[in-house]
Amino acid sequence: MTSHDGDTDSRDRGKKRDGYAAARIPVYLRVDRDADELVVYTDPRNGAYKARTTHPYGAAVTLPDPVAITLDTEELKNYAG
Repeated sequence: MTSHDGDTDSRDRGKKRDGYAAARIPVYLRVDRDADELVVYTDPRNGAYKARTTHPYGAAVTLPDPVAITLDTEELKNYAG
């Protein structure tokens, strides 16, 4: 979940995402409180995620293999705004 603290927010949106991609973590999720959406990064190659999808709070989000689950994001609406 993104933070309202500028330094932590920067790490969540950049450094952490890029570090996970460099480590070839197959799926990186970010709950973006600024945009009220779930961001899913997949397909890590050459230190970066090649695919990015966004989903509004309340959507059922199916994550690709190897995670292969569907997340119900309805409760994230409680943290919006």
